[in-house]
Parts: sequence; structure tokens; C-alpha cells
Amino acid sequence: ASFDDWWARWKAFMFEDAMQVKSKQEVKEVKGVDLLVPIKRAKYPALSEQEEAISLPLQTLCGAIFDGILVHMLNSLAPGKWQQLRHELANALNRNKNEQTLRILANKYADMDIVFLQEVANAFVGKLEGNADLSARYVAIVPETSGKRDQNSVILVRKSLIKEESVKDVTGLVNERFEGKSVPVAEGDIVAATVELADSEQTLLLASFHGDTNGLATIPVVDAVHDVAQNSLTGKELLMFGLDANTYEKSKPGKNQGVVEFGEHYVSKGLTSCWGDKPSPTEYTTYNARTYLQPQLNKAASKSEFLSKGDVNPKDFILFYPDQFEAEGGVVKDNTGDKAYLEDTAFPTLSFPSDHAIISTELAARL
Repeated sequence: ASFDDWWARWKAFMFEDAMQVKSKQEVKEVKGVDLLVPIKRAKYPALSEQEEAISLPLQTLCGAIFDGILVHMLNSLAPGKWQQLRHELANALNRNKNEQTLRILANKYADMDIVFLQEVANAFVGKLEGNADLSARYVAIVPETSGKRDQNSVILVRKSLIKEESVKDVTGLVNERFEGKSVPVAEGDIVAATVELADSEQTLLLASFHGDTNGLATIPVVDAVHDVAQNSLTGKELLMFGLDANTYEKSKPGKNQGVVEFGEHYVSKGLTSCWGDKPSPTEYTTYNARTYLQPQLNKAASKSEFLSKGDVNPKDFILFYPDQFEAEGGVVKDNTGDKAYLEDTAFPTLSFPSDHAIISTELAARL
């Protein structure tokens, strides 16, 4: 298509054409522009007050400029070819991402009792509920959101493990800890719930969290969940907390959250992790780099800069109290969807849809 044709379609998509968006409460008919949300300085401190105030129109303008540059560039460099390649990549990494993820969960991870997910699209939950095997196997615990931000943390719990009617959302208790504080947490980043076990009088406290890009919210959120566990409930709940902590191999104080310092902090709270008390800085759970064909140009890297500028870091954790659980059998990392991890291999791939490795472990309750 010509640039003029693309521009007409872009404006129609943003301001005229309607689409259906499903949230937990309802299905809404919206336009593209309705899906934009204000950008807060609390999450992105580099923003000025003026930029925060005009973040909606600024996003619209920058989106149009950036998309226009890409279309012009690719029409110039690969006319008649790039759309087919884009179509193939979009099918593997976007359009069919939910189906690939569900297939991996239903087949290779059928033995998992609890699954912590982050950055889950609203549509994924609907597809999960429509999957016969997974909907029969799991209760999905989803945060209450407006549906505008299509990235949510979700917890799946095996139905036979719990009393389904006992599930109680306590996300609000966690969020209360951030009132009046500048913590970069967005809607849907956290979900927490208590649930009673089916075969005992014990109750689990489950939490799933997606950290901000620099990991600066991770310690405040861990502190908040810990405080809820110790002070807002009975104090006897068994905590399991799965999180994309967005921690880094190399710490930059005030700019990102180093993994060594994160380990020291959770140990100071009486917690441990699937990686133990001292997580290894080189136990990578992300291994990718961004090209320049995406909007976060500050993260873009050339091929020779893959390791120095790419996202090659130890980011994912399962936290628990060592007096409640013991990790047995170590951690299984997976970047193939087959419970196997290929070292020095970039992902996502055409067969593995996530930019984070799956990590799994077995926790045995201490009686």
C-alpha cells in the first residue's frame, strides 16, 4: 500500500473504526484512541510535569510519527516483500501467541498445581476459559481492572487442590501500602488472593506481580506483600509469590534493581526464593535484544551489541517463607516450551512465544 493509503487507514483505526475489548466485567466497543492511558511520572520519572499533563495527545502524535517513519522506511527498502515477513512474524509472536501459550500450559505443564503469569492480555483469559482442558483444571484469579491496560498478572490454581468458593481477592490490601508513595506500579501489575486448601485447614496467600522496566517497584511490592502476610491476615497463611522482578545482573543504584541486592533484601524479610538465598547474577531468564523497528529506541541494539545492550538478565522468581516451604529438585528453566533450556539462544522464537523463560519448581510444605 502507498504511504497515503496507510495514513488514511491509520487515522480511521485510531479515531473512527470501532473494536470490541473484553475486560473482566464487560465487553466494550472502543476506538483505538480510547485505549491510550495517561503516562505517569511516578512510573517514568524522566517525564516532565508538562509531558505528563499532555501524555495522551503526545502519545498519539508520537505514534503517528513513528509508524509513518517505519512504513516509509520499509516501503523504500523492501517494497512488496516486508508485509509478508511481518505477517509471518505477527502470526507466530502476536496473533497465535495465546494459542501457543495455552498449548504449552495444557500439554507440557499439565502437572503444575499453581501457575503465576504476568503481562497477560485480556483476551487470553477468555481463551483460557474456552479451553476445555485448562478451564476444567484451573481456577483463574484475575485482577479487577478497567480493561484499558492490556497487561495483567494472573494466577491459575488447580481446582482439585482448593475449595473454589474460598478464593478471596486481597489485591486491595497490597495496593493500600502504596498510597501517598511514588511506586511505579500500574493497574493490573499485581494480583493477590487467599484460598483454602481442599484437604486441610490451611490457607494459601498467592501473589503474582509484573515489575516495571527498571525493577524499582519490585522491593516495595515485596515489602507490601510481606506486610500483608504478616499483619493484615491471620499470619498463618502459606505464601507463594511468583514475579517478574525485572532485576538485573549488573546493578546501577537508583537506576535499576540489581539481582544480588534484591536477594539480600528478600532474605532480610525472612523470605527465600526458588534460586535460594543468593540468586546467581548469570542465571538468565531473559535473552533477547530489541531491533530499531520498535518504539523504545533507548533499548535498541545492533547485532554486535546483543550482550551489552540486550536484555540478558536474571529476572524471574518464586518467593516463599523457608519455615513454610522447602524447594525440592531445583529449578527447571524452559525457553522451548518443552521443559528444556537452550543456553545462549535468543527468545521469543517462532515456537516459544514468551520473552521470559518459564521457571518451575516443586515446593513441599513443612509440617
